[in-house]
Amino acid sequence: MSRKAPTDFPFGPLTADAGASADPVLTEIVQGSLASVEMEVETAIARTSRSPMIRDAHDFRAGIHDRLLRKLTGRSYSALVHPVARDFPIEEMREGDVFFHNDVYRSEGGIGHLPDLCVTVPVFSEGRVVAFVQAFGHHDDIGGAVPGSMPSNATSVFEEGLMVPPIKLWDAGVPNRAALAIMTRNSRMPESLAADLDAECSACLMGARRLGEMFDRYGVDTVESCFDAIISRTTETYRREILSQVPVGSWTWEDYAEHDGVDEPMLHTQRITLTRTPADDPDGERLVLDFDGTGPQAKGPINHCGDYSDGVFLKKWLAPILRNLAASPERMAELDVNEGVVPLIEMRFPEPGTLLTPVFPAPTNARTFVILRLLGVLAGVVAKAVDGRMPADQETIRYTGVYGEDRDGRPYLMREVLGGGSGGRYYADGEDTIHVVPDSRNLPTEFTESRFPFLVESLSLAVDSGGAGEFRGGLGYEKQIRMLKDAHFMSIADRSILACWGVRGGKAGSPFQVTVDPGGPAEREVDALADAEPVRAGELIRIRTTGGGGWGDPLRRDPTLVVRDVVWRKVSAEAARRDYGVVLTGSLDDDTLAHDAAATDAERAGRPRDPEEPFFDRGPGYAALAGGAAHAEVDRLDR
Repeated sequence: MSRKAPTDFPFGPLTADAGASADPVLTEIVQGSLASVEMEVETAIARTSRSPMIRDAHDFRAGIHDRLLRKLTGRSYSALVHPVARDFPIEEMREGDVFFHNDVYRSEGGIGHLPDLCVTVPVFSEGRVVAFVQAFGHHDDIGGAVPGSMPSNATSVFEEGLMVPPIKLWDAGVPNRAALAIMTRNSRMPESLAADLDAECSACLMGARRLGEMFDRYGVDTVESCFDAIISRTTETYRREILSQVPVGSWTWEDYAEHDGVDEPMLHTQRITLTRTPADDPDGERLVLDFDGTGPQAKGPINHCGDYSDGVFLKKWLAPILRNLAASPERMAELDVNEGVVPLIEMRFPEPGTLLTPVFPAPTNARTFVILRLLGVLAGVVAKAVDGRMPADQETIRYTGVYGEDRDGRPYLMREVLGGGSGGRYYADGEDTIHVVPDSRNLPTEFTESRFPFLVESLSLAVDSGGAGEFRGGLGYEKQIRMLKDAHFMSIADRSILACWGVRGGKAGSPFQVTVDPGGPAEREVDALADAEPVRAGELIRIRTTGGGGWGDPLRRDPTLVVRDVVWRKVSAEAARRDYGVVLTGSLDDDTLAHDAAATDAERAGRPRDPEEPFFDRGPGYAALAGGAAHAEVDRLDR
């Protein structure tokens, strides 16, 4: 059973007719205004913040919620207002109030690790709260055992930094200087933290004023009717266009995190049993996600508090995967994920003490290993239901960086969230070097070289990293950094053993890898979970991020596309024959590269496909952790 919040958060409409009488033109205007305000808030934060993680990497999100705490906007995920409303009665809030929290276990599931700091501002009209503007982002340092507040071998949340339950950071427009002093005193980067918090508070206050103006212009009752219409429309759209693509039935699949920073690498299981209920089900037509079979709570920091408030955050986090069932890629891009998806998804959690139901004070700083993996588990179990019409796997976030003293002897921390390749799809190749956080990016070389004591010698696509397939997986990064002073390298990453899986005959992509001094006398591999790997001045750090899994049999890929990939340096000449059975002719050097059609047909004909091949390919790393087994029992369609 899930852990219930101290306060009940029922899902329901603001108006008696759930927005049925809302003017459709005005509803479009209101929806566009919400998106505009949200984007304005994010733009203000990006322009006025100070830390590289917020200002340059854009690892932050804004969100707009109504007074029933429902997420209204669909252009990005966001945290939850629930913990603020739980601890501070809405009727007692005042204009200019700003609430703050980052306590994972007091966030109702909306905050996954302590570096994600969240500010919430109520919106007022006619003297009462009518909505909320919120922003949360990943900050450079909030204290804890290591720079960056993400100790890879933490066994308790107390090692991970300063925990702040919901507090009033600004009271009617007056900042709480004592609280700010405590937070900045606990940070190794106090100036950046103070500037970022000021930027986020000011941006959300500005957004609240903008929304208040919209309520004043059209009237509270009218705008709230539009809110109901926006959410109801999302519910009906997903029921009609997405649920209809999943047949009634039940399927099970699982995937794994490979390590937790404390125990030796092992399979940390995340399992979903997906049940599509019929239209006449007594509890309604919906998708039931049952996480029974998920592995026990890890000793290290890969746990995620998913079961609070009946998993309402997790529902909205996972729902974008379902958009892949839309009629076309263009239609998929049009579908918002707001609170309207919540009634269509039921979540059933195991008892406390698992990866998704950790018990305080279990550490959580690397919880991305779980919540990112769950995106893939949902994609995989849906793929079993729809004959593979879902993307292959991706792992598009990991934290890498260096820290030490700069040329002037001042401490610095450079941390970057590098993306990876997305999975091949049934209609197209995966995309290269994407990131799960919308609008985020790698740090600009010009900025990092001017601020930190290293040189970026190259930033390119990692050749052959995308999984082979009829539709190839997207490529990851290869980044090479030359240190100019002694420093320490840090990494919080998964998928260094277990690769991103391929589906329906597609092959797994290449895993994450970090090599220091490649080809030199001190060449060494660095663990994917590392807090303080010493790196000497002059040594090179080579980072290769994951490639997405492939979709479909590689021997069915158009040979001309393989030739194109070799020309584009996405696939090597060796891999063209090894993975795709394409016999090349000519040369890259003189632009005569082509393929021999007859020889290619003969090469492919000599490689008949094994009819017992499982539906999913996990790559060679799986056997290393599974006692030699090439695949899991659930990897076949009949399991």
